[in-house]
Amino acid sequence: MPSRTFLALAGWTAAAVAATLTGLAAVEIIGDGITGSSDGTALTSEQVERQLDAAKASLSPDPDPDRGTAGASPGTTPGTPTPTPTPTASASVPATRTKKTFSGPAGTAIAACDGATVRLLSWAPAQGYGVKSADRGPDDEHVEVKFEGTAGKVELRVRCVDGEPAGSWKQDD
Repeated sequence: MPSRTFLALAGWTAAAVAATLTGLAAVEIIGDGITGSSDGTALTSEQVERQLDAAKASLSPDPDPDRGTAGASPGTTPGTPTPTPTPTASASVPATRTKKTFSGPAGTAIAACDGATVRLLSWAPAQGYGVKSADRGPDDEHVEVKFEGTAGKVELRVRCVDGEPAGSWKQDD
């Protein structure tokens, strides 16, 4: 009886070692595709900036910037987080704009001020929330995004104070 236990343990150990070695060999063979270049050099900040600028330039602008995420995409259920389009840099976006990210338990939004004019650039609900509505602006008073989920309704209202985005969260249970 002890010999059967020993043989089973030895067989299991041999299988585990073989699987581990096979996995390591596979990673070694395809490692360059997983980790990038194998020369071990890191990118400089200038190289990173150039690559980011090239990526931004290759993105096309959103054909419907007023769409937001208020409507559900086909194939999604209400309350399911919907990806939010993020506008790309273009000639219509002033360079003097100041941006700020607002994060709360219901979601995240990015707003920008151009003087006293505020605009929501993007928003995304947190897990368990969806976007009920969004007023992206531009507006001289405020913009808002309303999240709704199982924990209740949460509204983020953003306005410009001295050219900087200032937000306030309001929760309705």
